[in-house]
Amino acid sequence: MLHVSPEAYIGGTLALVKNGDIIALDVARRAIELQVPEEVLATRRAEWKPPPPRYERGFGWLAARHMSQAHKGCDFDFLETGFGSAVEEPAIY
Repeated sequence: MLHVSPEAYIGGTLALVKNGDIIALDVARRAIELQVPEEVLATRRAEWKPPPPRYERGFGWLAARHMSQAHKGCDFDFLETGFGSAVEEPAIY
């Protein structure tokens, strides 16, 4: 139905959704709306705490720190090519 990144993990609106909340989905308008009063969301936002880091080392840590979100290709930031000159392919003999 949808892909949201990193909305819940960084405290966006998705992090505030609770069991029983009504979520309206309008496919024709390509819209999704959490039908909870703003006052309730403000209270939830004030009480929200970020989750603790899951990984302190290894691939999990590397991915959490350096991997882009799905809508940006799930690539490592240190592999981006938007800066510097490209490295030529090595000669293979």
